[in-house]
Amino acid sequence: MQLGMAGLGRMGANMVRRLMRGGHACVGFDKNYANVNAIEQEGATGAASLEDFVRRLTPPRAVWLMVPAAVVDGVLAELTPLLAPGDTVIDGGNSHYVDDIRRAAELREHGLHYVDAGVSGGVWGLERGYCLMVGGEKDPVERLEPILKALAPEDGYLHCGASGAGHFVKMVHNGIEYGMMAAYAEGLNILKHANAGRQERAANAETAPLRNPENYPYEFDLAAIAEVWRHGSVISSWLLDLTAKALAEAPDLAGFSGHVADSGEGRWTLTAAIEESAPAPVLSAALFQRFSSRGESDFASKVLSAMRFQFGGHVEQGQSGH
Repeated sequence: MQLGMAGLGRMGANMVRRLMRGGHACVGFDKNYANVNAIEQEGATGAASLEDFVRRLTPPRAVWLMVPAAVVDGVLAELTPLLAPGDTVIDGGNSHYVDDIRRAAELREHGLHYVDAGVSGGVWGLERGYCLMVGGEKDPVERLEPILKALAPEDGYLHCGASGAGHFVKMVHNGIEYGMMAAYAEGLNILKHANAGRQERAANAETAPLRNPENYPYEFDLAAIAEVWRHGSVISSWLLDLTAKALAEAPDLAGFSGHVADSGEGRWTLTAAIEESAPAPVLSAALFQRFSSRGESDFASKVLSAMRFQFGGHVEQGQSGH
């Protein structure tokens, strides 16, 4: 089957490679022509513009967008006039499912099909395959099955329901991912600080005493612990595999600042949870921790410090005064 891929970043380019390995013909377009040239060297057909991209596709066309959610509407505005009734557009980015419902209705007015595909697999998807969560009308999804089956591992794709369903499921998937990642991170941090009994602690009114320092003498090898957890443990997972790999490569994780981004899905998951009255305390805590990692809680911490100074004259440790 032929597929056009618009957006040849880390995910899009590897998806093209996996499809070509499965015997499918791919046409690729990206505003960065170096990305186009790279897949051309591997056997794909490159396009110099969106117009050229559409011309190289045989009707009924299947066009997969692998671009950031923020630019999908702009790409669709350029792409839609170039397409013909019966063509299908697949949005494989992390769009908000509400936008999918709107876009499907808008494209339907032009005789176009719209499919939303939540894609999980990251940079490892080329070899492992991509978990695909798909939403949209039954007929275009069934026509895309050869593509979906080539991208996914065995049993790795699901038609989740009507327009927006695929990205709704992927949204919650990513919310769960936030929570799982936070649990591993917090647990490993507790292990890292299990040597608290060996650390010098200030003896003053501003520092909580450690009553039993002898209970915290441990200098744990976190890389070894993450590795042993991978084998037979009930918390084993692919995320743990990747964590163990990162710790084995750099036990102190010195190359990372701890500034953790969120691309929107965690927020949208919580919005859905609130509107559904579905409690999600773990997922909300994980999202808020990401905000804190980027300094978004700094002012709140300053307010706390200022209040302590006002009611008790408490001066921050290391602070000379006001």
